[in-house]
Amino acid sequence: MVASIPVVDIAPYFGGAEAAKRAVARQIDEACTALGFLIISGHPVPERLIEEMRRVSRAFFDLPREEKLRLKMPPDRYRGYIGLGDEALSYSLGETSPPDWKESFSIGPFNTPDDAYHRAARPGHFFAPNLWPERPADFRSVWEAYFSAMERLSTDLMRLFALGLGMDEHFFDDKVDHHITNFSVIHYPEQAKAPLPGQLRAGAHTDYGSLTIVKPDAAPGGLQVRGKDGAWIDVPVIPGTFVVNLGDLMAEWTNDRWVSTLHRVVNPPRDQALGSRRLSMTFFHQPNYDAVIECLPTCTGPGRPPRYGRTTSGEHVWAKVNKHRTPGLDERKVAGA
Repeated sequence: MVASIPVVDIAPYFGGAEAAKRAVARQIDEACTALGFLIISGHPVPERLIEEMRRVSRAFFDLPREEKLRLKMPPDRYRGYIGLGDEALSYSLGETSPPDWKESFSIGPFNTPDDAYHRAARPGHFFAPNLWPERPADFRSVWEAYFSAMERLSTDLMRLFALGLGMDEHFFDDKVDHHITNFSVIHYPEQAKAPLPGQLRAGAHTDYGSLTIVKPDAAPGGLQVRGKDGAWIDVPVIPGTFVVNLGDLMAEWTNDRWVSTLHRVVNPPRDQALGSRRLSMTFFHQPNYDAVIECLPTCTGPGRPPRYGRTTSGEHVWAKVNKHRTPGLDERKVAGA
């Protein structure tokens, strides 16, 4: 345990021994039942790729605002640039707040077939072409390499999830083989001016999908999770690890055996606001748009009837996304400038 966030070494899973796989899965089950957040070590993602992602992403966010706005996210999909003040994550829970003090750039799956299945991905145009900046020159190649690495890691985690839930290791394979994941790098600029009352870098919210893989940095003003006692827990940044948390879809799929936990990104202390720039690389894993989400067979029984009706992954996420979008605001007004 580190600051109440479980740390799980997943390296034994890749060794292939059945007993080792199940031991890791048990630890994941415990973490997902207790908090819905964990920190994983022993993953195969190269540190060099992570550093390349940080380099090109910082360079993109350093571009002039007008250049970034050429890639502004269209309203019918979740790909492209989101400017300061264009989202308030608390809205997804029906809570109002000032806009979040962040900007982001997002992509989805790439090199997908041009066939009837992928063209029918509505209402979110989940396989629409990605938007790409002209600068930096290697932005696209680095982002695609990182996306592919996260794709492999999320598949491994879903297999560990299946084992942890007492099912066949490959139960989720045909439900995530055409996933509609959104990958976003979120940039929290330094706060030269004080935020508005009630304004956070990212308001309190739960994630929407099956799981989220986060690579944060250690700048002041970071991620917090609300524990079952209502207290906010700081999520530590440990070298060589990723933060993993569950989304609402997984909580519903498991009939609330596993939990989707409220979390937020807080502002830096005012005496550390300058130089508090923060970058978070966030892989919001989402199953195939037509994957049916209903109570898993190991998550119901006598005295525990299914709590949710049937839905699909695509319907579920699109309803959530459209709750947190806010009308575009002049960024000069976001922090009361």
